[in-house]
Amino acid sequence: MKELVVISGKGGSGKTSVVASFAALAQNAMLADCDVDAADLHLVLDPTVEHSEDFVAGKEAIIQTGRCIACGKCMEICRFEAVSLTGPANELIDKTYRIDPIDCEGCGACVRVCPAGTIAFEPVVCGRWFCSTTRHGPMVHARLGTAQENSGKLVALVRDTAGKWCEQLGIDLLITDGPPGIGCPVIASLSGATLALVVAEPTVSGLHDLDRVLQLIEHFQVPAVVCINKWDINAEMTERIEAEMQSKNVPLAGRIRYDNAVTKAQLQRLSVVEYGRSEAGDDIRAVWENVHRSVFDL
Repeated sequence: MKELVVISGKGGSGKTSVVASFAALAQNAMLADCDVDAADLHLVLDPTVEHSEDFVAGKEAIIQTGRCIACGKCMEICRFEAVSLTGPANELIDKTYRIDPIDCEGCGACVRVCPAGTIAFEPVVCGRWFCSTTRHGPMVHARLGTAQENSGKLVALVRDTAGKWCEQLGIDLLITDGPPGIGCPVIASLSGATLALVVAEPTVSGLHDLDRVLQLIEHFQVPAVVCINKWDINAEMTERIEAEMQSKNVPLAGRIRYDNAVTKAQLQRLSVVEYGRSEAGDDIRAVWENVHRSVFDL
């Protein structure tokens, strides 16, 4: 199985639009949406959920106030300042401690020092993951809960599930919509991939973000190619980015023009290559040919 991961240095660069079009052009590739913090590939591909499960990761400490003896040891030990005191501090009977679930890192230190054993330490449901079918093939995707962490673990779960599904169905290509940036979720989506396509924008910040993500890709020794989205909004910067990529021996997969057809297609829950003939659609078809050839040449 080959895996193509599409990522970007920041959100909003158009990588999901590119992935949706790739799904239409590939025909029956396995799809994985690993941008779990802001998943939106489903908005275009309109999946039908066949199976779903809660994503459980980490634990959360909860003080059972009815049994709390108000000794304050949990507050003393908590390095994250997640424990607070409610009620009048000078009245022992009214003193109550609580743990803020947002600040709690789930380390369990308070559980160990509580002399009364009144702190529950329970697994936390951080989100939900799905196995679905789409008009362009099977898809594994997920939704991280509000203010929840552990997105790197959820990304790993999505990729692992998609890979196993590929083996079961005999599918030879997995197309992954990766997270933006260079953090833990990106690392979880990159490691072991066949090829990374980086979608960049022709701006100064876009070049900076592109350089950072390429350093990360190089660290994990994953081959990379670059395409520039909306290149015609700043042709001078596009040429500068392409020249820098050539100096670093990073192959260019192509350019994609700015085109209102992309937005019009999204409003119809379609990728731009399904919407009809358009400049951006033609550009993405050319990029796909280059990327597809690169993936199977590796």
